[in-house]
Amino acid sequence: MTLPAPVAKGRGADRVLGLALLGLSVFTAVTALGLEVPFSYDPVGPKAFPLGLSILLGLLALVLVLRPGEDGHWPDARLAMKLASVLALLLVYALLFPRLGYLGSSLITIIGLARLFEASWPKAIATGVAMALITLWLFTQGLGIGLPDGTWLSALGG
Repeated sequence: MTLPAPVAKGRGADRVLGLALLGLSVFTAVTALGLEVPFSYDPVGPKAFPLGLSILLGLLALVLVLRPGEDGHWPDARLAMKLASVLALLLVYALLFPRLGYLGSSLITIIGLARLFEASWPKAIATGVAMALITLWLFTQGLGIGLPDGTWLSALGG
């Protein structure tokens, strides 16, 4: 009896991922260069952080393209569905963010991610509440960054 060969074993997966990440880094850099704020207390401005991250991502993506690992392989169908679900949850987060604000959209997304990785409902909810509140506090109190409340409060009359 022979075992089936692994699917797409080789360097192709690393190179495809590297090219996708390189494209993402270029998109992020172009978007960052277009950021303009009429006035800011920060002398560096809003471009520095995303531009720095895009440069770092681009360099690391080039490593994957030019020097892929030996063990690269495509994920099986179950893992691929989980990864696609994470991406879908992050897209939902981006769509909910303006409407629900930081706290609401983060709470929903963290609970969804916890459930996706098989946490029980009580653990997922506890994790979502704790992480959303702690990160909100870290941003607002620790870093002094104001986060949006969302438009749902105004719809409730708040």
